Amino acid sequence: MTFRVGAHVSVSGGVEKAIERQKEVGGNCGQIFAGSPRGWKVAEYSDEEGENFQELMADNDQKPYVIHSTYLVNLATPKDDLFEKSVNCLQDELDAAEKLGVKYIVFHPGAHTGSGRENGIERIAEGIDSLDIPESVTLLLENTAGKGTTLGKTFGELREMIDSADTPDEKIGVCIDTCHAHAAGYELREEKGFRDMLQEIEEDIGLERVKVLHLNDSKDEKGSEKDNHEHIGEGNIGEKGFRNVINAEQFEDLPMMLETPTSDGKSYKENIEKIRELRD
Repeated sequence: MTFRVGAHVSVSGGVEKAIERQKEVGGNCGQIFAGSPRGWKVAEYSDEEGENFQELMADNDQKPYVIHSTYLVNLATPKDDLFEKSVNCLQDELDAAEKLGVKYIVFHPGAHTGSGRENGIERIAEGIDSLDIPESVTLLLENTAGKGTTLGKTFGELREMIDSADTPDEKIGVCIDTCHAHAAGYELREEKGFRDMLQEIEEDIGLERVKVLHLNDSKDEKGSEKDNHEHIGEGNIGEKGFRNVINAEQFEDLPMMLETPTSDGKSYKENIEKIRELRD
């Protein structure tokens, strides 16, 4: 099976531009936003744009693509207006994914902001059940660094969200972010700790539910609950940790997306090359 690694690329100037940008950094799968990551507006794509994007994906052998939901979405909120906006925004993103032939939507479950963990999890389940998830799209909950009242720090918590929802199992999955896992206290560097994490994933959510990996090194110490991404191999996860992750047989067929820094002169290209180097 082809090793799939790519990056989160811009759709500035039109969604089809993502394909060329991905090609420039050496990726063969990818992630995009369907609107501003810090706004509620989601792009509406015409049938022609959708068909064109799907053709370009096929012609350039870039698959799958993921839409990362806006950072404003918070299904765990006790505030009805924010909850409604979050559900509507996710629905628009799901519809955009269907039009573009994008296979996954990834979103951060949210923060309960004081209503309590159990209320937050129930609220997330309610939000998921409010969505009409297209047949061709799977909704993915992303694990979180766990700061404050944010939910999704542990794989067990993600399982509770999925189990609390009535949405069919095949419509919901999980995206695992390496920086978030490290920040939440999981061990990616040492062999035993990494095996323990894999076992926890298997027991708590089932490996078959994990559909996508976000590959990000971390500027901070393990267990910091801080979500600060670093270039692959240059942070506290380091080359050893990424060697473990990308060569684990449990993950080897998963698409791996990079969200490493781009504002310091280094591009995704170097990070993708590093990942390919570390692959056995």
